[in-house]
Amino acid sequence: MSEQAQQPQGQFALQRIYVKDLSFEAPNAPKVFLAEWKPEVSVDLSTQASKLEDGKNYEVVLAVTVTVKNADQVAFIAEVKQAGIFLVDGVPEAQVGQLLGAYCPNLLFPYARETVSDVVSRGSFPQMLLAPVNFDAVFAESLRQRQASQQAAAAPAETLQ
Repeated sequence: MSEQAQQPQGQFALQRIYVKDLSFEAPNAPKVFLAEWKPEVSVDLSTQASKLEDGKNYEVVLAVTVTVKNADQVAFIAEVKQAGIFLVDGVPEAQVGQLLGAYCPNLLFPYARETVSDVVSRGSFPQMLLAPVNFDAVFAESLRQRQASQQAAAAPAETLQ
C-alpha cells in the first residue's frame, strides 16, 4: 500500500426530493370532455440551481410545463416544479455545472413525470406519460449556445463608414 495520502474525491449526496410547486388547470372543462380527443401536446422544461446558505448544499428545481390543446382550445395545463436538495462538497468546480445541470435533473425527472401523470389522471384526462429526456444532451446544447452567444458578443462590431 502506498504511503501517499489519498486525496478526498469529494462528496455528492441526495438529501431530499420534494414537489416545490404544482398547478393544474382545465380552463375549458366540461366542454373539452365532449369533443373528439385529438390532443396537441407541448412540453417545456427548465432547470435552476442555487447554492443554499450552508455553502455545501444546492437546491435544483426541474420545472415541467405540459400544455395540451384539443381542437385549438386548451384542454389542460399541468405545471410541476420538482426539486431536490443535493450535497456537493469537495467536487472540482469544473464538474459542478454538469452535476447540477444534467445529473440532478436526471434524478428529478422520474418524480416530475409521475406527478404530471397523476395530476392529469385526477383531472379526468387520458394518461400522460412524458418521454424520457437526455439531460446530458440538453446541458451540452445549452453550453454550446452560451459559448456561441459569448463569442458573438466578443466579436468587434462593424463600423459604418
